[in-house]
Amino acid sequence: MSRCWVVVPMYNESTVVGSVIEGLLEEFPNVVCVDDGSTDGSAAAAHAAGAVVVKHPFNLGQGAALQTGIEYVLQDPELDALITFDADGQHRVADAKAMLERIRSGEAEVVLGSRFLNGAADVSWLKKLVLRTAALQSRLTTGLELTDAHNGLRAFSAPVAARINLRQDRMAHASELIHRLGEIKPRLVEHPVQIIYTEYSKAKGQSLLNGVNILADLFFR
Repeated sequence: MSRCWVVVPMYNESTVVGSVIEGLLEEFPNVVCVDDGSTDGSAAAAHAAGAVVVKHPFNLGQGAALQTGIEYVLQDPELDALITFDADGQHRVADAKAMLERIRSGEAEVVLGSRFLNGAADVSWLKKLVLRTAALQSRLTTGLELTDAHNGLRAFSAPVAARINLRQDRMAHASELIHRLGEIKPRLVEHPVQIIYTEYSKAKGQSLLNGVNILADLFFR
């Protein structure tokens, strides 16, 4: 027996998370949402849509939510793979399914989504600058030749997931994760994915201050 879990970190996404969960459950019957101290009813919406919900009593940050979700699904003795998937509707279930197939085929132990692999993504110059800077920093410090180091759509084999221990609670966790993969050295590939940018997701996107905070978290902690 083998089982894949989808881990969805969530903070104040009540207006969209229900449809995200419903879409996931069409292909992935095991979904856990980690509610990171939401104040808008996100936990109830995710539960009503059919997800398992694990709750933080207050907001700790996306890194902490991902680590909680990873630790939760690792308790399943039949776990063979896990996928991380954003709650805001930007990711496509079809991409997640294709990434899981690359894990289960034995081609890779880690599959990272990339919005730049097949050409330029439809992102602002500011976000592109932050993402390219993060990818360059990761390449220089880990040797991993990545095109997109801050994409929340990822697939891991269970043995690799068990070796991940995120300590950066907030957005710098994405670069911390890449550094950890550089240490573990699993069989790793990138997979081209499409990011769905809606007005809702754009309103919650990276600001210049957030970009500066990502780099500051990495270099000063």
